Amino acid sequence: MSLTARQLALATLDRQLLLERRRIDVAEAVRRLCALQAQTPASPYLALWNRVRDFVPEDLDAAFADRRIVKATLMRITLHAVHAEDYAPYHAAMLSSLRASRLYDRRFASTGLTHSEADALLPELAGFLARPRTGAEVKEEVTGRFGEHAHRVWWALRTYAPMHHAPTGGPWSFAQPNAYLAAPAAPGSEPQEAGPGVRRLLLAYLRAFGPASAQDFARFTLLGRPSITQALHELGDQVVRVAGPGRAALFDVAGATVPAEDTPAPPRLLPMWDSTLLAHAVPGRIMPQEYRPLVVRRNGDMLPCLLVDGQVAGVWRAVDGGLELTTFRTLGKAAWQGLTEEAEKLSALLADRDPAVYRRYGHWWDKGFPGIESRIVKA
Repeated sequence: MSLTARQLALATLDRQLLLERRRIDVAEAVRRLCALQAQTPASPYLALWNRVRDFVPEDLDAAFADRRIVKATLMRITLHAVHAEDYAPYHAAMLSSLRASRLYDRRFASTGLTHSEADALLPELAGFLARPRTGAEVKEEVTGRFGEHAHRVWWALRTYAPMHHAPTGGPWSFAQPNAYLAAPAAPGSEPQEAGPGVRRLLLAYLRAFGPASAQDFARFTLLGRPSITQALHELGDQVVRVAGPGRAALFDVAGATVPAEDTPAPPRLLPMWDSTLLAHAVPGRIMPQEYRPLVVRRNGDMLPCLLVDGQVAGVWRAVDGGLELTTFRTLGKAAWQGLTEEAEKLSALLADRDPAVYRRYGHWWDKGFPGIESRIVKA
């Protein structure tokens, strides 16, 4: 039986814990979700609030502090929060892409260093980052060797070197200036190979976002099609093909299930850059095409979204004393009631942490939204 577009959307929502909040440890939740987009410090917290029953922000604070969850540059050359045990294989999978994005860039080429010379700096950098250091401290350390090019050398290394962002405090564990810490290596262990890492990442992706196509996985990671095709082949019967509404071949982990088409989807207030909106090829599964220019701004900013019946229906932002909800279509009384209840709970959480979350992105609202209706909800 061929899956419908509605079933594919529900499958993603189900695997992302967005059909029902689950009582689950935050580290295990992150492992199950594959990776949480984390370029804005608040987003992993709000992502888990949407997914974990009785979520307590202090639990995520502790998981970052204990390094059970780590924040690092990975998929799409973007910061993600991942389970600590997944970092090394995910980094191995992404290393070629991360490294090429910097070493083939003219900004690095202008330093005159060869790629081998850059790689040779990695052990020295790991030693220096045995304890947390700011970017300014690292740049000062390498200035003696590279002079005016130090900032470009560090710009390249901080993207592909095996290291994490170290918590620096603030309401969401990470604040400016960033601090960096070398990723731990098992004693006597050899660097992980890319192939096993790609296979592990692909399986985790399908468990979290599937069924999905090779193009979807390429969008989520920016990995090349040859490595994806090889991983699918090597995974053998761990991955199966399923029929879907489009022409692209869909893959899923063997034995995975998909919700029935009439499964209800509750309202949610997603954070900026929620991974669910970035996991599939454009236009995606839960983002109506006509709303995409409103949510994804021309510089790439992806605004916090309202979900109604499993589809993006508007955006939200923090305002004095609460949250402003703006819809792109007319909603019924029941939908507004569900969104209001969610907004009241989120507003209460933010009141204790950061009532003006995402404040730096308020200029998008200042330019005006062609919304149908806006309401302010207070805790």
